[in-house]
Amino acid sequence: MALRVAVTLGLPSRLSGVSVPVEELAAELKVSSVPLELLLNHLSTLGVVERLDDGFRLTPFGANLRDPFTEVLLRLDSSAGRAELAFVELAHSVATGEAAYPRRYGQDFWADLAADPSLRESFDRQMVLRFQGQVPQILLSYDWSQFSSILDVGGGRGDLLSAILSVNPEMRGNLLDLSPTAEEALETFRARGVADRAEVTAQSFFDPLPVGFDACLLVDIIHDWDDFNAHRILARCIEAAPVGGRILVVEGIGGRRAATDMDLSMLVIFGGRERTVAEFQALGADHGLVLESVVDLTDQRCLIEFRVDGQA
Repeated sequence: MALRVAVTLGLPSRLSGVSVPVEELAAELKVSSVPLELLLNHLSTLGVVERLDDGFRLTPFGANLRDPFTEVLLRLDSSAGRAELAFVELAHSVATGEAAYPRRYGQDFWADLAADPSLRESFDRQMVLRFQGQVPQILLSYDWSQFSSILDVGGGRGDLLSAILSVNPEMRGNLLDLSPTAEEALETFRARGVADRAEVTAQSFFDPLPVGFDACLLVDIIHDWDDFNAHRILARCIEAAPVGGRILVVEGIGGRRAATDMDLSMLVIFGGRERTVAEFQALGADHGLVLESVVDLTDQRCLIEFRVDGQA
């Protein structure tokens, strides 16, 4: 929590390269100097800052807190920082299997994002930063060229779909997400030079999806939901997909490419989990989906490829 408060106050940037007296820093931040000094003393114990004769300064170790992804995860006013405070209700989630987030905040994570544009923006930024380093490996680890068209369901700001389209010049795509994230994806497509082959649909993936695509792509989507809603999402994909089409699920897989801390995060925040291959196979079987392959894309994500059989 000391690190979270330090990042939320902007201390890593403010103390970078120069030492600042506590009184001056407290005046800038509009906080009390005595508790601020208590915080800085503890950050000094952690090796994040160092105390000099004229104040405190960030250490090389503390400079790690200036990483944009680390910052968006730790800030208490970001979607990630707010969500992780729900871990105080972990016992509730373990006892019931339900998300702890609504118990702490009175509404679920997605309703919170819809009500607060700053939370939504920080969530979108978190997804971009979390994913961007893995995109090149994802492009190399699977044969995307087998499809002439892809519907990216819940595709965020469009970084992955634009990358896929960039290396497959004959392919067209459609990204579906809620507004205003969907509109921001249009800007990504324009910036990447693929706007002539990329459409955007602003809607929920619980509503009927656009049709006419060889594959439906679901990246970090299913693990956000319990089984009931996971079935709803798959059902919409199957309605839109042709027989023989593909449903592509990209996320961490339990026992294979899923971290245990992420498993608990999915539970506490969403009431979801990182499912195993067998659990995905069981989900898909109820909808006539045939498991075709499981591909290790990166050290964090796999791709589960389902074929639409048409016989649920």
